[in-house]
Amino acid sequence: MKAVLIAAGVSLLIALLGTPAYISFLVRKHYGQFVRDDGPTSHHTKRGTPTMGGAVIILASLGAYALAHLLTWWPPSASGLLVMFLMAGLGLVGFLDDYIKISKQRSLGLRSWQKLAGQGIVGLVFSWLVLQFPNSRGLTPASTVISSVRDTNLDLDVSSTLPWVGVLLFVLWANLMIAGTSNGVNLTDGLDGLATGASTMVFAAYVIIGTWQTNQSCAITPSAGCYEVRDPRDLAVVAACLMGACFGFLWWNGSPAKIFMGDTGSLALGGALAGLAICTRTELLVVVLGGLFVLEALSVIIQVGSFKTTRKRVFRMAPLHHHFELLGWAEITVVIRFWIIAGLFVALGIGLFYAEWVVGA
Repeated sequence: MKAVLIAAGVSLLIALLGTPAYISFLVRKHYGQFVRDDGPTSHHTKRGTPTMGGAVIILASLGAYALAHLLTWWPPSASGLLVMFLMAGLGLVGFLDDYIKISKQRSLGLRSWQKLAGQGIVGLVFSWLVLQFPNSRGLTPASTVISSVRDTNLDLDVSSTLPWVGVLLFVLWANLMIAGTSNGVNLTDGLDGLATGASTMVFAAYVIIGTWQTNQSCAITPSAGCYEVRDPRDLAVVAACLMGACFGFLWWNGSPAKIFMGDTGSLALGGALAGLAICTRTELLVVVLGGLFVLEALSVIIQVGSFKTTRKRVFRMAPLHHHFELLGWAEITVVIRFWIIAGLFVALGIGLFYAEWVVGA
């Protein structure tokens, strides 16, 4: 528990105190946000606001993770390092995308295929490595078994004679999750503090989940309801790093935002979310915990699908938060109400997680 507290506190302080210095650096370099002319007119005033702030979240999380292990003399785990790798790798893809947008002053950064290729390479490496590194009990950071609150009976390793088939199916499944969560957070990151605040709540939920799985681990308390997760304690530390970093960054990202996280932050946070879900064996539960991100992504899918099939739009503008802006809601009103929705989804997810343990214990 000490490592969790250190991780949360250190990452919060690094993000809170380091962001102003990073803002000053970005201002001197004239690295400001490009704003599309076809969006809500109220957003035109945001043109030039420093972006790529996700770099602070990534560095704060990595620094806090290292310091938490150093101060407690506790070696990092394979699961924790792999989730951090996924976060940093996708953050690098987002950073390149943001940098091109800023340097060329256009809304398009990396080309679609370049961005997908970058995400795919990082996801491919993560999804292969996460099935390696068995511990003394033979547990690897991830499993080919589809999980909800814990592993279900649905195993992707369907062939005993061709084990590579299960690995291939898992790689596809993991990359689908990574793409879904990273793009969900990316689409949500359109208003001051919206994605940052929602992410803080979801990562706080994973601190609770990781801590609970640690206390109910089959290695510590063997029982009918124990959890077979390789490194739950370290995954709680990872989640605490991300929660604290998002919390500290939110001080400067809240309305009126002094800095935006950009794709650097949104892709990194989405990747970390998928990594935590895969390694804590809560792959389907993340759909509930990150319910706000799901709603935002669905609104875009519905809008595009409706327009292509009927030439009519369901929403005034997608993602969903822009629809309410165009209905006349103030930006801060949209953000706060969407935070409430995100909090309700997180509460529901934690409730489902605990209810399953009560029923199964």
